[in-house]
Amino acid sequence: MAFSSSEGQDDVTRFWREEKEDGAIYNVYLKKVTYHTISDLDQCKGHLMWETQKIRVIKAGTLEKLVESLVTFKGELDSTYVNVFLATYRTFATPKQVLELLVKRYKWLQKDSRENKDRKENNENQQKTFKSVISVWMDTYPDDFRDHPDYTCLTTLESFSRQFIPESDLELRARHKIEKFQSEAVSKSDGGIKFQFSIVEEVDHMIDAEYQKPLEFLDIPNQRLAEQLTYKDAELFKRVIPHHCLGAVWARRDRKLGKGGTIAPSVLATIDQFNRVSLRVIATILRTRDIKSSQRAKILQKWIEIAQDLRQQKNFSSLKAIISGLQSHSVYRLRRTWSSLTKESIDTFQELADIFSNDNNQILSRELLMKEATAKFADLDSNNKMLRRRNLQKRRSWIENGIVQGTVPYLGTFLTDLTMIDTAVPDRTECGLINFEKRRKEFEVLAQIKLLQSAAQIYHFQENKRIWSWFDSVRVYDENECHDMSCIIEPIKEGPSRLKKKSASLGTRPPRYEGSKLSLLSCGLDSSSICSSNLDSPASPSQGMSHSSSTSSLLSCDSDTTVSSPFRSSDTCVIRVRFESSPESDTHVYKSIMLKNADHTHTVIDKVLDKYSKKGPTSNFCLLQVLSDGELLIPEKVNVFYAMNNSDGSEPVFVVRTKQDQEARIQHRKRGRRKLKNWSL
Repeated sequence: MAFSSSEGQDDVTRFWREEKEDGAIYNVYLKKVTYHTISDLDQCKGHLMWETQKIRVIKAGTLEKLVESLVTFKGELDSTYVNVFLATYRTFATPKQVLELLVKRYKWLQKDSRENKDRKENNENQQKTFKSVISVWMDTYPDDFRDHPDYTCLTTLESFSRQFIPESDLELRARHKIEKFQSEAVSKSDGGIKFQFSIVEEVDHMIDAEYQKPLEFLDIPNQRLAEQLTYKDAELFKRVIPHHCLGAVWARRDRKLGKGGTIAPSVLATIDQFNRVSLRVIATILRTRDIKSSQRAKILQKWIEIAQDLRQQKNFSSLKAIISGLQSHSVYRLRRTWSSLTKESIDTFQELADIFSNDNNQILSRELLMKEATAKFADLDSNNKMLRRRNLQKRRSWIENGIVQGTVPYLGTFLTDLTMIDTAVPDRTECGLINFEKRRKEFEVLAQIKLLQSAAQIYHFQENKRIWSWFDSVRVYDENECHDMSCIIEPIKEGPSRLKKKSASLGTRPPRYEGSKLSLLSCGLDSSSICSSNLDSPASPSQGMSHSSSTSSLLSCDSDTTVSSPFRSSDTCVIRVRFESSPESDTHVYKSIMLKNADHTHTVIDKVLDKYSKKGPTSNFCLLQVLSDGELLIPEKVNVFYAMNNSDGSEPVFVVRTKQDQEARIQHRKRGRRKLKNWSL
C-alpha cells in the first residue's frame, strides 16, 4: 500500500529516553507521523493511518561517533546536524582530523559492502551522502582547506578521490582549489603592486588637497557622518566569520591544544572600529579647553543627533559606541555642558541609552534587534511628542521614497553570549565524551549572526575619503589624559561622597545609566580602554561601553537550568577578569572564568594568569574588584567568593596587576590630586 505523509495536529515529536552505546550518548525521540492512503485522498475521505517513528539525536560522543552521525544509517543527510557540526567542530578538532575520519568511514563502508551484501544498499547510500557532506564543507568553509603551503587536506582529498571515487568531481575540485589558493598566496606575497601613473590625476589630486580646507567636526552634516559610520560597520560586519566568535576560539583556549591560537582578525577589526568611534566622541568633546560650556554642548548635541541618525539606519554598533563615549566618566561628569543641552536632546539621549540598558539581560536591545533585523526600516517611537511627530514624518518619507535600511548589530552581545556558553557549559561529559549539546546552543547564536549578515547587505552607501581623513586625524587620549582634561574643564570642587548626594538634583544632567567606562568586556576583547576614576564619578565603571556586556537567554546547562548574567549558584559564579601588564598599558583584554566558593585569592590569580598565558609567582600580583566608586583590593588568603562585593547585582569584574604596578597607580592618583588642588588655588 502506498502512503503520502501529511502534516497534522496529531504529528508530535516527544522525548522518550536516553540511550548509551560505546563512545556515544543519544537522545531518543518518538515521532507520530500521520498518513492518508492514496485512494482516500482521491475520494476526499477522512480516514487516516499513522505510525510512530524512532529518532536518535546524538547528545555526546567521541569525535569518530560525531563524524559518523553526519549520515544516518539509511544514508540520509541530517542538514541541521551537518550545519551545527561544520560551524562548531573547530572547538574540539582540526580540519585534518575530521577529513581523515570521513575518509576512514568511507573506506570502511566500501569494505563492508563487499563483505555483507545485505547491507550494500544502505552502505552505498551512506557513501553518496558522505561525498555530499565533503562538498558542502568545501563550499561553505573553504578557509578550512587553506593550510598554506602544503594544503594537506586538499592533497589528501585529491588522492583519496582519485583512488576510491574516480567518477566523482571531488578530485578535480580539490586540484582547482589548490591552484586557486596557490595563486592567491603568490598575489599576496607580491603585495599587489601596480605601476600605473597618471600625471593629470596626480595634478588634480594636488590641487584638491591644496584648496580643500580640512574638515571640522561641526561642519560635517550629521546624516553624512552617520552614513559613513554605517558604511564602515556594515563592511566589517559582513566580513566577520561567525565561527571565529565562538567562546573557545575567541578566548584562545586552543593554545593548550597546540592549534596556534591566532585571534580572528575579522572580529578584531569590528572591535577596533567600535573603539575608534567611542574614543573620538570623547576626544572631540574634551580637546578644546577654552570654549564655553554652551559651545561644548553643541558638540555633544551633534553626537546625540548623529546617534539618532544611526538609530534610523539601524546601525546598533556605532550607536552603542557613541552612547558609550558620551557615558564615559570624563564626559559624563561635565555637568555644566550637559545642563546647556535642550530638553529634546536630553530626551533623545535618554531613549537611545535605554536601548542598551542591562535590565533583564538587555532584553530591550535584543527584542528590538530581532524585531527590526529584516524590517525595511526602523520602527521609531518616542515618549516626547515632538520627537514622535518627527519620527512619523520620517517614516512617511521612507515609505513614499521606497527607502529600505539594512541592519548592523552590536556584535558584543553575541560575543558575550558565546563566551558565557563556553564558560558555563562543559566541553566534555563526565565520561569524557564531547558535549555536542553545547555546540547546538552555540550554533543558535551563530545562526543569528548569519541572518544579520544577510541584512547588512542591503546598505548601498559609498565611501567618503574626505570624512575618513578627518576621522583618522582626530587625536585620541588615554584614560589619564581624558580625566585630567575633564577636570581642567570642570575642576573638582567636592569629594565623591558629597557629589553622589547631590547627583539627584542636577536638573538636566544626563540620566544615570548602567555605565561610564570605556572598555570591551567579558570575551577576551582587545580594546583601548578608558577607565573610570574613583575621584568623582557618580556612575558605575563596571559596565558602560562593553563590547560584550550582556548575556544570553539562550544559555542553559541542561534542559531545566537557564543561565543568566551573572551566572551564579550557591557555590559558583561567572566573573569577568582582566590582566593589566603595566600602568601605561592602554589595551585590556576581558575574559570570563568560573569562581567557586572554595577559591581563595591566590587561586583566582592563578586562573587569571593561566587564562592570559602569563607566568610568575602569585605573590607578585594583587587582585582587585572594580566597583562603581573605585576598586576594592581583595586581601591575600581570603575566600574571594564571599569577600567580593555583589550588592549591586551586576556581574562581578576583577583586575589582576603586579603589586608594583598597583603602588605606582596609587602614587599617580595622589600626584593628580595635589596637582588639581594647586591648580584650583
